[in-house]
Amino acid sequence: MATCIDQHITDDFALYRGDCVDVIKGIPSDSIHYSVFSPPFASLYTYSASPRDMGNCPDHADFGDHMAHLIPELFRATMPGRLLSFHCMLLPTTKARDGFIGITDFRGQLIRAFQDAGWIFHSEVVIWKDPVTAMQRTKALGLLHKQIKKDSCLSRQGIPDYVITMRKPGVNPEPVAGRLTEFAGEGYPEEGPESDSRSIEIWQRYASPVWSDINQSDTLQKASAREHKDERHICPLQLEVIRRCLQLWSNRGDTVLSPFAGIGSEGYESVRMGRRFVGIELKASYYGQACKNLDSALKETMPLFAGVE
Repeated sequence: MATCIDQHITDDFALYRGDCVDVIKGIPSDSIHYSVFSPPFASLYTYSASPRDMGNCPDHADFGDHMAHLIPELFRATMPGRLLSFHCMLLPTTKARDGFIGITDFRGQLIRAFQDAGWIFHSEVVIWKDPVTAMQRTKALGLLHKQIKKDSCLSRQGIPDYVITMRKPGVNPEPVAGRLTEFAGEGYPEEGPESDSRSIEIWQRYASPVWSDINQSDTLQKASAREHKDERHICPLQLEVIRRCLQLWSNRGDTVLSPFAGIGSEGYESVRMGRRFVGIELKASYYGQACKNLDSALKETMPLFAGVE
């Protein structure tokens, strides 16, 4: 594929190292069944010094300009009637950077940007996060108990994650249909007979507008980074969230895209669940770790005695 710096291609997945805005132009129109990814959170984290890195933006407006080049290409590459999901959150402001303490509606900014490119706002789910953990990690003023005693007008609730799903207009030529047979999450029997009743029970959990049963530590970073030299991603998406999205909105054999592949979380689960995956990542160390992780997923799916005569 043109414009990529490097590539790692198998029968089950294709990973490209390069700028997603450029690389995605080589993906055929109406060829992607589903996309799921976690974009950079504007300027909250800086992943690299590259001017092509969307996380290396001075402000939200600059990030929006970059995304405005990508979103129409995602629309073009997606099959009619099919979906795209992205993970995001509201972003806290700081007095040093923004001049005030508050919250920026990053979620809304992204939704409006996708709608401007023709996408339909399909659904959203809130993913519960422990505010105590967030307080211990960030030391955010609004989450500290001492602020309640000092002046609660600067106190606030914790900030959850969101999975926002958009739909491309048109008739889906390949319906996603069938029972839900495996539950991805906490607090539910993993095994059980395949039946309508089990599928209904799983669906009732998935249909909740708030997912409070996601293990926040169930990430590819924890699963794959067994050696201290392995690349660590700043905020990887939980594997249980990815599994749910793939269960709900894709079929086995579908092609799944992530334009921000990171260390390969979406690809890892896609390969393990019998989907084909296309991922794009700019940062060299993340790309290298993603190649390792997807190769590992591929080995996990191979029959135990494959190739043994």
